[in-house]
Amino acid sequence: MTSQKLKQLQTSLFMEDTGTSKQEITAPPSAAPKSHPRISSLDQIYETLVAGLKKYFADHHFKRGAVGLSGGVDSALTLKIAVDALGAENVTALLLPELGLTKQENIEHAKVLCQFFGVNCFYQPINNFLTDFSVVPWRPNPLAHMNTKARVRAVLLYSFANTQNALVLGTSNKSELLLGYGTKYGDLAADVEVIADLYKTEVVALADHAGLPPEIVNKTPSAELAPGQTDEEEMGATYQDMDKVLAKFMQGQTEEECITRGLPTALVTLVYRRVAQNKHKTELPFVIAAHKHG
Repeated sequence: MTSQKLKQLQTSLFMEDTGTSKQEITAPPSAAPKSHPRISSLDQIYETLVAGLKKYFADHHFKRGAVGLSGGVDSALTLKIAVDALGAENVTALLLPELGLTKQENIEHAKVLCQFFGVNCFYQPINNFLTDFSVVPWRPNPLAHMNTKARVRAVLLYSFANTQNALVLGTSNKSELLLGYGTKYGDLAADVEVIADLYKTEVVALADHAGLPPEIVNKTPSAELAPGQTDEEEMGATYQDMDKVLAKFMQGQTEEECITRGLPTALVTLVYRRVAQNKHKTELPFVIAAHKHG
C-alpha cells in the first residue's frame, strides 16, 4: 500500500462526517497488498505476529475480531495483521472519533484503510455519549474527562464484540504498556494485544516494512483526548529516546547502570519513574487476602 494508493483512495471516501448516529460502512472486497520479500527479521516478526493471532483465535474458538481504528500507526498495523491472520471478512473496524477534536485527516485515513483492506466498518462519533458525563454532580476534572473518552470507546468496542461474538484486538505497543501511557479500562482494555511485544520504534519500522503509507507511519503520535495533545510532549521525551531506556530496563539494568553507560540522567529518571508509578495499569486488581496461609 503506497502513498499514491492512499491518495487515490482518499478521493472516494465512503461517507461525509455528519455527526449523526451510527452508520455502517461496508467496504468492497479488495486484495491485500503484497508483503515485502520474507528475508529480514522484520518479515519474521510480522509472520510470527500473524501466526500467533491466528493460533490464539483457533485455540479459543473465535473467528471474529474488532479493532478501534484511529488513523494512527498502531491501530493501522493491528488492522493489517488481523486481516492477514483472520481474513478481511472476519475483521470489523470501529471508527469512534470525537467530532470537533479528532482531526479530519485521521478519520479519512481510517476510512481509507477500511476500504483498502476490505473490512466492514462502523462509524460512531462519541460526542453524544460524553454529554451525560459532563453533567454528573461531582464535576469531572480534565483528567477524568479525557479518560472517560477512552473508556466510552472501550464500552462501544465491547458492545459490538459481545453482539457479534468477537474478540477486541488491543492496539497498545510495548512502550505504552511499560510507561503506563494509556487509560485503565479504556484503550488498555482488550482480549488480546496484537503489537504489545513491539516498542513504538519497532511498530513504526514494521508498519513501514509492511507497506503502510508514510502519511500514517510518520504521523505524530497522539491519543487525541485533548486539543493539541501529543504523546511525546505529554511524556516529556521522544519514543526514540524512551525506547533506548526501556530496552535497558527490560534487560534488568538499574537506573545507575543506564546512566553509567551514557544515557541522560533526566531521561533515565523520567522513564523509570513512569514505569514504577504506572505499573498498576497493566496488572490485575489487587486482591486483599481473607485467609491466613501457612
